[in-house]
Amino acid sequence: MGEQGFRAKQVYEWLWAKSCTDFDQMSNLSKPLRETLKQHFEIRAVRVRQSQISSDKTIKSSFTLYDGNIIEGVLIPTPDRMTACVSSQVGCSLTCKFCATGYMDRKRNLQADEIYDQVVLIAKQAEEKYGQPLTNIVYMGMGEPLLNYSGMMKSVERITAPDGLNMAAKRITVSTAGIAKMIRKLGDDEVRFNLALSLHAANDKKRNEIMPINEQNSLKSLAEALKYYYAKTKNPVTFEYIVFHNFNDELEDAQELARFCKHVPCKVNIIEYNPIALADFLNAEADKIDQFAEYLRSQGIVTNVRRSRGKDIDAACGQLAIKEKAEA
Repeated sequence: MGEQGFRAKQVYEWLWAKSCTDFDQMSNLSKPLRETLKQHFEIRAVRVRQSQISSDKTIKSSFTLYDGNIIEGVLIPTPDRMTACVSSQVGCSLTCKFCATGYMDRKRNLQADEIYDQVVLIAKQAEEKYGQPLTNIVYMGMGEPLLNYSGMMKSVERITAPDGLNMAAKRITVSTAGIAKMIRKLGDDEVRFNLALSLHAANDKKRNEIMPINEQNSLKSLAEALKYYYAKTKNPVTFEYIVFHNFNDELEDAQELARFCKHVPCKVNIIEYNPIALADFLNAEADKIDQFAEYLRSQGIVTNVRRSRGKDIDAACGQLAIKEKAEA
């Protein structure tokens, strides 16, 4: 266009570091250049469609994408942190039986900038509603992040870049249902963010029942992949485990989980189940959950029991499912 080279750097800074969504706001560009940019380009910004605030202050938002598709993201405030939970796909191609998103079709992967924009919008909510900066990001919204590997990795690069959001990689956790080949790839790429594996059963028969992905990614193949990942990154792994009533809540299940934990340095997050209309699973009794956690702790495993957040607005783990149709 015959412009000077530094103009590109200025536009780049507006788009990423300043999260600008309108060429007219790019005040250090000349007016003619802004007009030219408007004629040749569009900024496909993610927009907040609607937000709901839970009684526990969790905020769930639906976001509209440039093509009319809708995704959801959540701000989870606790006394010591502000966490953004972001989506990586429109819908999900995995069919985990206990998860509302698993009953939706996967329409497409999100682009890196669409993941980035969710973080920007949720960070803005944290500042405006609670006067706190965003401290953590979890890729635990809609979709399987490792099936959108390049989009996920590019979004992390931009979120952690000094000319992006400049967040520390250690404050980011990517959660997977368990795709062995891609866990190995994380190791090859020597990632610095945290990895969480949604385990939910430590024997193949039970895991196959609730997570069909396990049929191609058995616990043995996952254990091998995790060992490889740990050897390459030296990052401990988090195992997420929902304790379902009368399914995986017995001492025997806890023993199987404790054995699986021996493969790599790890901790366990026990997650309260949030029932959904499409499935018959129920949360285990509170004393069963406590006994389960106590057994794991007796085996020297760091174990946290995560109480549910945002349940009253369907914002809790496994409850994200778009009730509105995509915009035409």
